[in-house]
Amino acid sequence: MGNLIKVLTRDIDHNAAHFFLDFENAQPTESEKEIYNQVNVVLKDAEGILEDLQSYRGAGHEIREVKHKHFPFLVALEKSVAQAVVDSVISIGTEVRTISPEMQLNILIFFFSLEAALRGLLGALTSTPYSPTQHLEREQALAKQFAEILHFTLRFDELKMTNPAIQNDFSYYRRTLSRMRINNVPAEGENEVNNELANRMSLFYAEATPMLKTLSDATTKFVSENKNLPIENTTDCLSTMASVCRVMLETPEYRSRFTNEETVSFCLRVMVGVIILYDHVHPVGAFAKTSKIDMKGCIKVLKDQPPNSVEGLLNALRYTTKHLNDETTSKQIKSMLQ
Repeated sequence: MGNLIKVLTRDIDHNAAHFFLDFENAQPTESEKEIYNQVNVVLKDAEGILEDLQSYRGAGHEIREVKHKHFPFLVALEKSVAQAVVDSVISIGTEVRTISPEMQLNILIFFFSLEAALRGLLGALTSTPYSPTQHLEREQALAKQFAEILHFTLRFDELKMTNPAIQNDFSYYRRTLSRMRINNVPAEGENEVNNELANRMSLFYAEATPMLKTLSDATTKFVSENKNLPIENTTDCLSTMASVCRVMLETPEYRSRFTNEETVSFCLRVMVGVIILYDHVHPVGAFAKTSKIDMKGCIKVLKDQPPNSVEGLLNALRYTTKHLNDETTSKQIKSMLQ
């Protein structure tokens, strides 16, 4: 089986198969390389974007200064502050630097590319004649890339939620740029973000968890556009991935196989990510009794970790899933997430 080792197939969790998936070392086979290389082009920029978000310091000081002046007619002052926000919003870096709208557009394109990459991976991991479990067993490198997208998604949203300056600064920038246009005051040409791009960015950042929303919508769209593909192919792929992560995390023998301490947090984020996608795609969601995801087991695994390390993931289950508050969700599960 290579790096994908079958752990057990006991008659629990609706007969779901459980595997140890080597997230650290899986390499593409010849048949995986085409899609793997396409997705890898997108993923190579992911770490840099996370580093930029983590180091984003905002332009709150400059914004507060102009608000204290009480001279809204001093367009020149407003312009100087707008430029400070432009530099901060567009650079997203530890050292404020000027980056062109083209670079900002490239950042937005990354998110659209990630959405397309997810659809490509879902197509590969759910296609006939193989079952989703067989795909995960045969195409380990693609499963690893799928996991990397989910890990990036939750990490991105965690950073965005803990740094409100990202959205606040851009909102201020848009308002200021609008007033400058009304007053016929030109912005710095190479730094101005056009209206269409600004609107897309604003809508994106307005979401509490923008990347999860993007991937949930992309997964739902994938299912709706592939009507000849049974929805179970997609939901079984997600539920199997959740089971893989849960078993690896709760079984010391398999958890000890990790050589990198960061793999634990990686698995936790991937597990939560596939649960959320499953809940948005499956007609009755992840919390129903008929769900192929052992939600009690997954929540227990999360709660067995140091509290500070998983609160964001628990909040993701509380606030970004679709069916948690349905009447069909057991009181025990609701209680576990309170």
